[in-house]
Amino acid sequence: MRAFLVRHLLLCVSRIFISTSLFFSESFFLSPSCKLRRQFNLNGIHRAGNVILGGLFEVHYNLIKTDILCISFDPPGFRHAMTMAFAIDEINKNSTLLPNVTLGYSLYDNCATLGIGFSAALSLASGREEQFLPQENCLGSPPVLGIVGDPFSTFSIATSNVLGLFKLPIVSLLSLIVFNINDRQRFPSFFRTIPSDAFQVRAMIQILKRFGWTWAGLLVSDDDYGHHVSRSFQSDLAQSGGGCLAYSEILPWGTDPNEYKRIVDVMTKSTARVVIVFAHQMHMIQLMEEVVRKNVTGLQWIASEAWTLVDGLHTPAFMPYLGGTLGIAIRRGKIPGLREFLLRINPEQHHSNDYENSMVRQFWEYTFHCRFAPPPADWVEADGALCTGQEDLENVETEFLDVSELRPEYNIYKAVYALAYALDDMLRCEPGRGPFSSHSCATLQTLEPWQLMYYLEKVNFTTPFGDQVSFDENGDALPIYDIMNWLWLSDGRTKVQSVGEVKKSPFKGEELTLHKDKIFWNFENKEPPKSVCSETCPPGTRMARKRGQPVCCFDCIPCSEGKISNKTDSMECTSCPEDFWSSPQRDHCVLKKTEFLSYHEPLGICLTTTSLLGTFICAVVLGIFIYHRSTPMVRANNSELSFLLLVSLKLCFLCSLLFIGRPRLWTCQLRHAAFGISFVLCVSCILVKTMVVLAVFKASKPGGGAKLKWFGAVQQRGTVLVLTCIQAAICTCWIVSASPAPHKNTEYHNDKIVYECVVGSTVGFAVLLGYIGLLAILSFLLAFLARNLPDNFNEAKFITFSMLIFCAVWVAFVPAYVNSPGKYADAVEVFAILASSFGLLVALFGPKCYIILLRPERNTKKAIMGRGNTKDVPINIGGTHTAAPSSPLSETLEGIPAQLFFA
Repeated sequence: MRAFLVRHLLLCVSRIFISTSLFFSESFFLSPSCKLRRQFNLNGIHRAGNVILGGLFEVHYNLIKTDILCISFDPPGFRHAMTMAFAIDEINKNSTLLPNVTLGYSLYDNCATLGIGFSAALSLASGREEQFLPQENCLGSPPVLGIVGDPFSTFSIATSNVLGLFKLPIVSLLSLIVFNINDRQRFPSFFRTIPSDAFQVRAMIQILKRFGWTWAGLLVSDDDYGHHVSRSFQSDLAQSGGGCLAYSEILPWGTDPNEYKRIVDVMTKSTARVVIVFAHQMHMIQLMEEVVRKNVTGLQWIASEAWTLVDGLHTPAFMPYLGGTLGIAIRRGKIPGLREFLLRINPEQHHSNDYENSMVRQFWEYTFHCRFAPPPADWVEADGALCTGQEDLENVETEFLDVSELRPEYNIYKAVYALAYALDDMLRCEPGRGPFSSHSCATLQTLEPWQLMYYLEKVNFTTPFGDQVSFDENGDALPIYDIMNWLWLSDGRTKVQSVGEVKKSPFKGEELTLHKDKIFWNFENKEPPKSVCSETCPPGTRMARKRGQPVCCFDCIPCSEGKISNKTDSMECTSCPEDFWSSPQRDHCVLKKTEFLSYHEPLGICLTTTSLLGTFICAVVLGIFIYHRSTPMVRANNSELSFLLLVSLKLCFLCSLLFIGRPRLWTCQLRHAAFGISFVLCVSCILVKTMVVLAVFKASKPGGGAKLKWFGAVQQRGTVLVLTCIQAAICTCWIVSASPAPHKNTEYHNDKIVYECVVGSTVGFAVLLGYIGLLAILSFLLAFLARNLPDNFNEAKFITFSMLIFCAVWVAFVPAYVNSPGKYADAVEVFAILASSFGLLVALFGPKCYIILLRPERNTKKAIMGRGNTKDVPINIGGTHTAAPSSPLSETLEGIPAQLFFA
């Protein structure tokens, strides 16, 4: 049915176009004089002037086709026509706008019918009487220079298709249809003062975004208006990211109850609480009847301009459901003096000034229920009195005089002034500086419509109401809409109030202003509803789209460790910087915790205390040995090496402190060097002591005395020094070639920064440890060989035991060190240092201190050298020869320098 209507409409338009073309061609080119081929019987009102502007308005909205008569008079439509007459009258009284030029008008009634409206447009373009046509040769100014109207989009398209060929400007007041990009070439002379549906769609999307409604339903009428809106709405909504459509349905023409039931069922089952409707009054009435029947409540309706201000929906039956509706309405303006002008309308006045006043006479008869003489043939006295023309409009109630909501009228007012300003600019052109060929200007005697169209494209002025008027490249004025809200009052009355506006300015772009405190919400909590497919994802989560559903339907997935989202509805989680980590809520990054073996944590405190305790014990033992340095126990244990050994042990205890605290470059370089040199010094002393003891007892055998010259005091010191210097050289090469350095390690823990010292060169570290191990093993083997020597004299067993502890600790250290992360690797190394140091300290000096302090009777030469009846053996103690009790041991010491034992 719809396709048939469209084809029929196009066929009618094409036929009219062909006949019109033939008419113009014959009149303008073949005939020596201009004559009208046909006159149309049209309702109109006219006024003469230097320049005539045309107007097309809906004064009637029904047609008797047989008689070509318009019935069903529409007072608001007549008010629209009179608004144009008022604007022209106001311009003629303005001394600054179009001075010395009088504007006239020809206003026609289109009867809400395409054929009548098209005929009226052709009459405006060609003229209605021969006496008002151009000169005989069809030259001179055309009958009208511009047309205001038509109020219908379809009529405007049909009219612009034809009149656009002659560049006759048409400024529409209510045409909302969205044109494509190439349509400007088809309609080069079409302008409008009402925003297109494209802007209305964007305005609604802004309202959705303002209230966070991301899930809505769309209902459109089954015509060009609805289909254009549906495509535009879905594409703009997707581009803006403002939400999704839960459903999109087409409201059919005619009465199809099953289709309306199906649509209401879709609305009921959907989770969308917002319904957007681009439709006409008849669609809404049928839809609401079904909504009431099924009692579908809890919906927030958003109305298009077509039904926002329709009184027919403000009924007690509909308002419980439609209360709180938000709608788009044409901008309401104030036109001072309009009501007074309307009150002065009089058929007698217009009849004397003008040559046609059929519309005024019809309005008068409709308003006062009378007839002008001569009355119709079938007129009887009961039909009403005869009109005198002296009736008073102020004494009758008519919506014609209601100027409280001047919305279409305001667009008409702006359209007339746009044409007037364009004409004024054109007539102010300075000769020689014009925009046309050879810099010529247009003159009042030779005005052409295309010249006016040139200036109309560039017009820019501000109305007394403060609205700026200009046209863009598509012929659209700067758009502005009022946002309306339906109030359902407690007494059952309905009020439609303005709660904001949406407009577009050349500098600020599109702006939406809403007074939320004035909005009436038809819900129990008096708050705007929630209409979302999925709840908002809070910070710390990201949206994960549900498969097979619109983008507005999603799950909220928590961000993984190390990533955050600090705003709602984040599409992705962002990674934190290197030194930061995600908070437990994953909504912001926090500085990573730092980890190292600290002096302030329990482990660090214990190790520090143990290190200082070991150092203190070494100092105490050293003090004991110094205090008792003249006793046989001290002297018999090579006191010089013992003192050096105690000092090295003290350094071993102290070097462990370098492993505690935040690593620095100097601590990283010094810790391993100090550790390696201290332990080599310690083990070297033990090795030399072991070698001396073993050499002494080997020298007691026949022929072994000659070897003792290699184990004097100088040789002992030299050996310790050489062995220690080798370790020092290893450390120096290591630090120079690949120095240990502090390092921020983020591999052990994601949420921590582990500060550690990297060894720099694994080979250097291995050589350092290997050298210590080599000396320790050598000391262990030599001590093991000397383990069966006389107990009272040598400490071979204690050295063997101390080296066994030392080797066991460091053999266990290597795998424990490798497998311990971060600060625990340092703790393992410190523990190994302390354990081995304590092992050496206790094993080597524990028994001696026990004898010195607790068993002084055993701290004698007799006890050390052996028991029994022995002969005196000369021993050199401190350079003095003395006698010692003879024993089997003393026999073996005969002839051996005593300073090897009692240094």
